[in-house]
Amino acid sequence: MTASHGTALITGASSGIGAEFARQLAAQGYDLLLVARREERLRALAAELQAQHGIQAETLAADLSADADITRVEQRIAAHGNITLLVNNAGFNVPGPLTKIPFERALEMVQLHVVATMRLTRAALPGMTARRSGAIINVSSGAALVPLPGSATYNATKAYLNMLSECLSLEVGHKGVVVQALCPGFTHTELTETQGMKEAGLDRLPRWMWQTSDAVVAASLRALRQPGRPVVVPGLHNRIMFAIATFPLMRGPVRQLVRRMMR
Repeated sequence: MTASHGTALITGASSGIGAEFARQLAAQGYDLLLVARREERLRALAAELQAQHGIQAETLAADLSADADITRVEQRIAAHGNITLLVNNAGFNVPGPLTKIPFERALEMVQLHVVATMRLTRAALPGMTARRSGAIINVSSGAALVPLPGSATYNATKAYLNMLSECLSLEVGHKGVVVQALCPGFTHTELTETQGMKEAGLDRLPRWMWQTSDAVVAASLRALRQPGRPVVVPGLHNRIMFAIATFPLMRGPVRQLVRRMMR
């Protein structure tokens, strides 16, 4: 049996990057508290990881776009009292111009990416700072770094995660808590297989631009051991692309290029 490193709470844990965080953290010896909407998937993953790694895995079915369910997770964090790693991973995207996507879905995106992340982080931090140890990973996106038409709400909410993580890193880093915004580029998950994502043209992107979930998660967990990296961009090709795109003199040309590509 693997010695436990404490308990990791992972939101959006039923698939994609969230499920991969669960697998890699279980292999490292973390007990798990898995949160997502799809309870059957959570239970199956928990059973698999308990059998494979000898860790403890609890599940909590919750929709974090709903206030009541955010409150339930906050209460579980308070009751547990010893969450050593919080992975705010739950998220989704509805591609399209701001005035064309359903208003309710845009609000759900803000609630899930911004409000839920802020509230769960606020619930977990007191215990971490009191113990002077712990970590928070906010799964952001490369979209937080580059403006894209047809993705205004998604990009803006992910940019919030980056700034939240950088500010919190300054607030609590000296108290032993590591805060990271993880900014993957194009990553193969169930999200990218949806009809809306295909209509956005993701299936036409070259293969070299894509990463797997296991590579993204491995890069994130490695970076936790490297102090002073509040924003992590996995993949050399992504770091080069985003460095060019965010260089002040390149912002104008990049915006023009994006407009032409979107046409």
